[in-house]
Amino acid sequence: MSELLSADIQLIQRILPHRYPFLLVDKVQDIDGTQTAVGIKNVTMNEPHFQGHFPGLPIMPGVTIVEAMAQTAAVMVGTALDMADKEMKVYFMAIDKCKFRRKVGPGDVLKMHLTTVRGKPGGKVWKFSGVASVDGEMAAEAEFTAMMDLPA
Repeated sequence: MSELLSADIQLIQRILPHRYPFLLVDKVQDIDGTQTAVGIKNVTMNEPHFQGHFPGLPIMPGVTIVEAMAQTAAVMVGTALDMADKEMKVYFMAIDKCKFRRKVGPGDVLKMHLTTVRGKPGGKVWKFSGVASVDGEMAAEAEFTAMMDLPA
């Protein structure tokens, strides 16, 4: 069994093109090749979506939870395939079986468990399954397909 990898914020920024306010993952740990990984998002009141979603009751939008799961998957693949500094782009193709179970707000730590359903090194189309939770309680789940635009 190989040692599990992790990606801190510096490595994440070398893999993903996203920046504030749309970089939605702080750390990715337990990266097992291109198979599984766990993303961590520390939710804070400083995030711009809380100004309007909703005033007086800050709730992280569901679409940003799904995006955070997708960013976790991209970091997993990017780390496993040594894509740092190679300008990899990833695009959604489909989101399926998406369900929201719990509100996520400031002070929560969103933990995202991602698994590759389909995809292989060198392939462009990948499918992932993700579950996001807070304190062990499921917040969201989804399957999504993405196209990895890998540099030649």
